Amino acid sequence: MRKKIVAGNWKMNKLADEAVALASELVNIANDEVKGDVKVILCPPAIYLTTLKKYIETSPNFALAAQNCSDKASGAFTGEISAAMLQSIGIEYVLIGHSERRQYFAESNELLAAKVNIALENGISPIFCCGESLDQRQNEDYIGFVKNQISESLFHLSAEQLQKVVIAYEPIWAIGTGLTASAEQAQEMHAALRAHLAGKYGSEVAEEISILYGGSVTAASADELFASPDIDGGLVGGASLKSREFINIIKAR
Repeated sequence: MRKKIVAGNWKMNKLADEAVALASELVNIANDEVKGDVKVILCPPAIYLTTLKKYIETSPNFALAAQNCSDKASGAFTGEISAAMLQSIGIEYVLIGHSERRQYFAESNELLAAKVNIALENGISPIFCCGESLDQRQNEDYIGFVKNQISESLFHLSAEQLQKVVIAYEPIWAIGTGLTASAEQAQEMHAALRAHLAGKYGSEVAEEISILYGGSVTAASADELFASPDIDGGLVGGASLKSREFINIIKAR
């Protein structure tokens, strides 16, 4: 049975007191309103992870993720955070390969494979992000492009390792552009990625991998998206910064 997951990527937002208030509010409302076994993963700026841990520990449905980690184990890498450091404070998940990391920091598929490896070595589940730009969507084999991201960064893993990975498909062209992906477009890609996993690892393994959708998910779009057979939840950006909006998205899952 695949996990139902809704993750909120706060990106570089919220001051310290605002982060505490939002996390506390989300947990309290979710405890009252959210039924079922959906896993809620909050991805705040790394500076808040230790502080927020005590708030999310009051709910078994909540977990924390870092927004990034280094591909190096330790050393003279000023400003970086290692997977071992995250593990030492009890962090369960880490975003790997978010489109903004690929775009602004030129993170390659090879580098992301190394980050996946070191996260898994430290008992942390990667939330591996993949997706295509508008130009790629319009002018290239966009499904092949995203499948290649998966192949180059994940297909060196064993089946056992892969089952600890969550995949998040984020069509870059539908993030903050005013364009939106339909549920049909999202399902097309999710089904193609699951079939791609099945081709390498077999259908039994592929059916166990949670694949999230991450293209400007809102409370208004969540019901239709999450009703699709291969969409197991969402990686939510801006809407995760608003407690009521985010709770309504969680409830849709």
